[in-house]
Amino acid sequence: MENPLYDALFAPLAGSDLPFLYLEDGTTLSGDAFHRRVGRYANALGVAGVSAGARVVVQATKSPHMLAVYGAAVAAGAVFLPLNTAYTAQELEYFVADCGATLLLVDPAQAAALAPLAAKLGVRLETLGERGSFDAIAAGCADSFTAVPRTEDDLTALLYTSGTTGRSKGAMLTQRNLLSNAQALVDLWQFTPDDVLLHALPIFHTHGLFVASNVVLLARARMIFLPKFDIEQVFAFLPQATTMMGVPTFYTRLLDDPRLSRETVGHMRLFVSGSAPLLSETHVAWSDRTGHAILERYGMTETNMLTSNPYEGARRAGTVGKPLPGVELRIADPDTGAELAQGETGMIEVRGPNVFKGYWQMPEKTAAEFRKDGFFMTGDLGLIDDQGYVNIVGRAKDLIISGGYNVYPKEVELVLDDMPHVLESAVIGLPHPDFGEAVVAVLAANGHAPDIAQIEQALRDKLARYKQPKAYIVLPELPRNTMGKVQKAALRKQYETKFKETAQ
Repeated sequence: MENPLYDALFAPLAGSDLPFLYLEDGTTLSGDAFHRRVGRYANALGVAGVSAGARVVVQATKSPHMLAVYGAAVAAGAVFLPLNTAYTAQELEYFVADCGATLLLVDPAQAAALAPLAAKLGVRLETLGERGSFDAIAAGCADSFTAVPRTEDDLTALLYTSGTTGRSKGAMLTQRNLLSNAQALVDLWQFTPDDVLLHALPIFHTHGLFVASNVVLLARARMIFLPKFDIEQVFAFLPQATTMMGVPTFYTRLLDDPRLSRETVGHMRLFVSGSAPLLSETHVAWSDRTGHAILERYGMTETNMLTSNPYEGARRAGTVGKPLPGVELRIADPDTGAELAQGETGMIEVRGPNVFKGYWQMPEKTAAEFRKDGFFMTGDLGLIDDQGYVNIVGRAKDLIISGGYNVYPKEVELVLDDMPHVLESAVIGLPHPDFGEAVVAVLAANGHAPDIAQIEQALRDKLARYKQPKAYIVLPELPRNTMGKVQKAALRKQYETKFKETAQ
């Protein structure tokens, strides 16, 4: 019996003297050295009481150590759960308790603070890193390990959703989910062993771990493995890279730097963007400045990647491309599930080997998110244009119903983003005594205060009256999470009382 994911991603590294990871201090880690670390860690997991199916929670700084724990968990048949280092102890307690973790790995500096939590929950606590206790255990272990047999349906990872509309849900990802998606992306984006990916993403998230890292591993390629996005490091390592994956913020920051030119990226073959919408103006500015068209794709925690603009062909600004091979995608009526005609806006629903197994210990929630025919309701609203490209309009929960009319925030934002001195916008719905919800525009200025009167005048000819904002809020920047997504829920909460005085 085999372990498909381990056999495809990690086993081929054995015996390879070629660099696999290029690190920020200028050193490299060969494929074989990384593979041996995975083996030691897999044996150390056993010493720490981790058996097949047990949950291993990691809240640690991005490093080759953390990536090797992922490989070790796959080899040992354990379930890997990475968590954002920004989570507080209270937030961490929920995740550890909810998943029933056997082992919690953290940075050494966090050990003392988290020891009471680990004792309370009865979970083993170890530290990760050169001087970590887990590494001390691994130092006494053999660097060879026979992978635990697993099937494609076996659970491999848990990734928790943000929980903005309730308690966070653990998305259960299987070997098939992760391997099928990596195979599709390697083929679609034409990754080969000659590629070197500039990796500046976090690895507690789908993008950095299951897209970037898995694609590189499957393609037998290499990574410049940076702890975070640091513009000086990016420019320093860029000459060694052939590809880069990033969030839109990476590209806007690079565009703000005069060093970015056709010459500095002339050797690159691919730039990929995801995790948050890429503004059309960013797409155009990047193309004009560098001669490269950013490839935007679309995915989510529960489904891995769903769509992608083509590697060869038109990469259309404002779209996320077409469904990946093997992925079925339709636009459906949110209430009935009936498939809508091309060009109509509705719920994006998907089915395929990439779609998760369900939510951890939430059978009712899982059942509620799937149609009877197996299609998963993404919660995203979109349409398929006349070229077959998917356009995302917004989240269903962000839909504004004002005076009985549906207002799709994306449509209003596209107009606002073109206004003078508006860097970007976020359109939200706030409670209103007459309309139920009022359309409110939150604007990030580009250094100069936008002329609201001028914007209001311009919108009269561009949008129906019910779509026009009833109020404007100007901020230095929009609030975002660690992956660059604008936090509309936070904006709604902050300004939800804006119209209360009118109601009194």
